[in-house]
Amino acid sequence: MLNVSGPSSRYCDGVTRRGFLKIGAFAMGATTLSLADIYRAEANEGATTSHRAVINVYLGGGPPHQDMWDLKMEAPMEIRGEFQPIQTNVNGIQICEVFPRMARVMDKCVVIRSITGCADRHDGIQCLTGWPHNSLQPLGGRPSVGAALSKVLGPAHPSVPPFVGLAAATQHRPWSDSGQTGFVGPSHAPFRPDGPGMANMRLNGISVDQLDDRRRLMQSFDSLRREIDISGAIQGLDAAQQRALGVLTSSRLLDALDISREPQAVRERYGDGRPYQYQFDGAPTVNDQFLVARRLVEAGVRCVTLTFGRWDSHGQNFNLVRDHGGKLDQCLSALVEDLDTRGMLNDTTIVVWGEFGRTPRINNGAGRDHWAPVSSCVMIGGGMRTGQVIGATNRLGEIAAQRPVYSGEVIATVYRNLGINPDVVNINDPTGRPQHLIDLPSLPEVR
Repeated sequence: MLNVSGPSSRYCDGVTRRGFLKIGAFAMGATTLSLADIYRAEANEGATTSHRAVINVYLGGGPPHQDMWDLKMEAPMEIRGEFQPIQTNVNGIQICEVFPRMARVMDKCVVIRSITGCADRHDGIQCLTGWPHNSLQPLGGRPSVGAALSKVLGPAHPSVPPFVGLAAATQHRPWSDSGQTGFVGPSHAPFRPDGPGMANMRLNGISVDQLDDRRRLMQSFDSLRREIDISGAIQGLDAAQQRALGVLTSSRLLDALDISREPQAVRERYGDGRPYQYQFDGAPTVNDQFLVARRLVEAGVRCVTLTFGRWDSHGQNFNLVRDHGGKLDQCLSALVEDLDTRGMLNDTTIVVWGEFGRTPRINNGAGRDHWAPVSSCVMIGGGMRTGQVIGATNRLGEIAAQRPVYSGEVIATVYRNLGINPDVVNINDPTGRPQHLIDLPSLPEVR
């Protein structure tokens, strides 16, 4: 298990939250107390004033690890490339020169230089789920983090979906995947502002009073519908309808999506990522989405996913990194500083990574090709012990020489940061069999 946790949360009498919950379970005569029970109890008591969230930034195409977070200055020129390292605000940690703003907030980051076990596939399934693409395919596949959070925790606010996907449409469709629902079903799919869900949020001449009448009419059929429903599908439909009605009668989500409400200085700090360069069949560099992500988390969204840029640099690798990297440096550092200033960074985990790395040797087109053996990842905030590097590659950046880290370990860390113990919490699949949120190889802990 990847362990980058910060100090454990304790009550004033020295009892941990987990211990308190165990005591409470025994006091109530219960042998187990589910996470859903805990959150329902907190909601009923009005104790929940904030929530934990994750922003998963997918760098579709496979970013070059050795030109971003893991420069290899001792390697030959045909491997080392064109960039120079710069010192960060953490002694001993250096990153690429195109990230000067990120260098100033490195004390809030964890750089993982030894991501391994990746598949040579142009999709984000491992980054979004932590599982191989073919895991449980006969049952619909594994749910992404957002879908799992929707299933386990539900919405943090009744009029805000727990899972929002901001990925812009791409010609290569897997690069705009916001996160599959897998076996938990379509009721836990991400809300996509650029999809049909946004059009459906318009009332089209129907007043809120008329909408309430429709709600009451629907409720009047509940008993009959439930009597004839055996599969449980209607219950799931009811939940989706109630969520849709809650969104329609509240401006909370629409307000969060409207960045014009932000001061001009804030919008300029994030930038807009234009002009869009090297996009081809991939995602544009939409810096605005990082600001939207912050606003969505602030409004109550538990998981925001987005795809930034097209990093499949078979040619012109260094020009691409200068363009994409410089834009990412601006919007990502702005997001970190923004969350920190607002007191949200400890409750928000940011993950920035792609599906694999790039070849150590530079090709004849000044590019780097696919390299599945190793890649890098940056994790930020989330209450973790930041300002550190985990793992290392060998001198040429070919393999993980120290502490290989699997994508499932990164996702398990995300779950833990969100208050979910992946060793304990399961989700039942359609056959009724409990499935782990993540399954990890037996590895030593990193502290």
